Amino acid sequence: MSVAYKNQIGSRRTAWRAISAIEQKEEAKGSKYLELLRSYKTKVEGEVEKICDDVTALLDKYLIPKGTTPETDVFYLKMKGDYYRYFAECVTGDKHKKAAEKGHEAYKAATEKATGLPTTHPSRLGLALNYSVFFYEILNSPEQACKLAKTAFDSAIGDLEHLEDEQYKDSATIMQLLRDNLTLWTADTQEEEAPAKDKEVVQDL
Repeated sequence: MSVAYKNQIGSRRTAWRAISAIEQKEEAKGSKYLELLRSYKTKVEGEVEKICDDVTALLDKYLIPKGTTPETDVFYLKMKGDYYRYFAECVTGDKHKKAAEKGHEAYKAATEKATGLPTTHPSRLGLALNYSVFFYEILNSPEQACKLAKTAFDSAIGDLEHLEDEQYKDSATIMQLLRDNLTLWTADTQEEEAPAKDKEVVQDL
């Protein structure tokens, strides 16, 4: 289910970003195609909203209440936070505010559950990665994003060598993404701006 919905939402997020970039260029030129672009952008936003509503309803009604371990709790609560983040990315005003609030609540609950997992567990690290992106991209809080990512990385690095090969690979991959994000965000803070495309390179899992 997770993979299926991720594929569905992924194409829409990519389309929305592309349309938004084109819209900015066409707006600067006073293009006659602006109305058409904005109409299509609104259509994509509606599809994103529908997918996010479907996923969060499934999670709230069936999956989250039936979680039996910290791992499943973290997985489902993180997923809920992710989809509210995806929706918040492409809307403004009250919709953005409500999606950000609900996403924050879900990520916070997942983080509390994640204390029951090892610091190197892929679910715990993946949550820290996506939650830090939420702070950076949605809440515009780079300091909190960097603090969260650095804490997760530093907590796990000492225990990484004790993992078996398969889990080591998964954990090390996410830790590299955390480090890449930290490098990018630190550079952004120092320079006060960076190309938008760079911010998407290691956005999440």
